[in-house]
Order: sequence, then C-alpha cells, then structure tokens
Amino acid sequence: MALAACLFATEVLVVRVLHERGIPVQVQVLFRSMGQLFWVAPLLMRSGTAAFATHRLPMHLLRGLCSITTWTLYFLSYRYLDLATATVLSFTNVMFTTMLAGPLLGERVGVARWVGTVGGLLGVAVMLRPGAEISLPGAVVALLAALSWCGITLTSRSLTRTETTQSVVGWVGLVTTAAAIPFAMTGWVTPGGTDLLWLVGFGLFTPGIIWLVTEALRAGEASAVAPFQYLRLIIIAGFGWALFGEVPDMAAAIGAAFILGGAVVITVAEARRR
Repeated sequence: MALAACLFATEVLVVRVLHERGIPVQVQVLFRSMGQLFWVAPLLMRSGTAAFATHRLPMHLLRGLCSITTWTLYFLSYRYLDLATATVLSFTNVMFTTMLAGPLLGERVGVARWVGTVGGLLGVAVMLRPGAEISLPGAVVALLAALSWCGITLTSRSLTRTETTQSVVGWVGLVTTAAAIPFAMTGWVTPGGTDLLWLVGFGLFTPGIIWLVTEALRAGEASAVAPFQYLRLIIIAGFGWALFGEVPDMAAAIGAAFILGGAVVITVAEARRR
C-alpha cells in the first residue's frame, strides 16, 4: 500500500509535467486508458469472450464512464491547484461514498463514518473560506473528480456482487479506451519523441496502482493497511514544496487536516465493517 502511495505521487508529478509540456488532458486520458487495456490484455487473451459475459452491461458501461470522467477531472485539477491541495480534495471521494452508499446500495452507515464525513466536509469549508487563495474553479473540478470517483467505488461494489473480477477489469479497459479515442480527437496534439516517451511510460505504470492496492488488501487486514494509502499526501506535499515552492497557508493546512482525518476515520470504519 505504501508503494501504491508512491506510485500515486509519481502519477501526479507526471501529470504536472505533461501539463507543462502542453499535452492536453484528452491525450493524457487516452494513454491512461490504453495502458489499462494493455494490463488486462493477457487476461482477455486467456479468457477470450468469456471475460465479457455479463447480464449487467449498463452497469459496466456506467463503471467505465465514471472511470474516464474521474481521470479527466482529476488530471485537470492539477492544472489549476497546487499538488497538495488537489490531492487533499481528492480524498473527499470517501465522504461522497458514505453519503450515497445508504440510499444507492442500501448499506448501513455507522456513526464513525458519519463523523468522518462531517469532519471532512468541514475541512472543505475551511479550505474554501471567503478570501482563500485557492482557485475556486480548480476546487470545483477537484470536487467533481471526487464525486465521480465515488461513482467508481459504488458501481464496483455493485458489480462485484454478481460479476467476476476479470469481467469488471475487462469491461473497464474496453469502455475507457473506446470512450477516450473520440474524446482525444477533440484536442489532439501529436506528441514529439520525448513527449511520447512520457505518455507511454505514464500509461504503462498507472494501472499498477490498482494492482498494488488490491494485493495489499489481499495480503493484510484492511483496517491495518488501507490507511497507508494516505501517505501519498505527505509525498506529494513534499514534492510540491521541493520542486515548485508550494506551501499552503495555515487555514488551508487546518482544512486539509480535517479532510485527511475524516478520510482515515471512514476508511478504517469501512474496513472493519467489511
């Protein structure tokens, strides 16, 4: 899980580099999607069309569309916000998931998860207080990314009740790539040799994050290993300070602490519930 956090931080840094090199978000998402498809290709070759056997096609399509929407908004948020702020706001996805898990999935949401949610939303209010230096459009984009990330979580939970892992993974790779191709054409910029290397490397290593998270949860108790994913904030904030001179003000730091604390509380409570 700690290695996954490092890979998350690396992804963010590469996204910032791609932005500075003038690579549009649409192109970034296309290579991210093709990387996902590359990772599942051996699985699909072994299973053939059986990997796509399903009675829940609409839910698979929704899961894929949530993925490509999340990646687009998540990458875009780093164009407008400093690394630490965009990362902190991405953690609000666990608060949105808590609020929607009851009405959409019929899950019982305990007191601890509601306390974490309220604390996290209070942190958002502190960070976006009147007079804050944070870009409001950037914050809106980051929060929308977190909301669509919640869509990934909820659709995945729903699908895993009836579908195999290979079916879920196979459909995600197929849907995101199919959707990313026309999307990339709307802002296509032919990458040069160096840019192409950045994009290929980016597409190939980012799917490894989910693989590492899955293996971490398989190897250890979820309540013990899940909070380690939040190490990425420390790593990203350190890179933001060292490479770009980004230092949040005190109020933003306090708001970030509320959001991070709420996310950890919800994560541990969710892991123990399961």
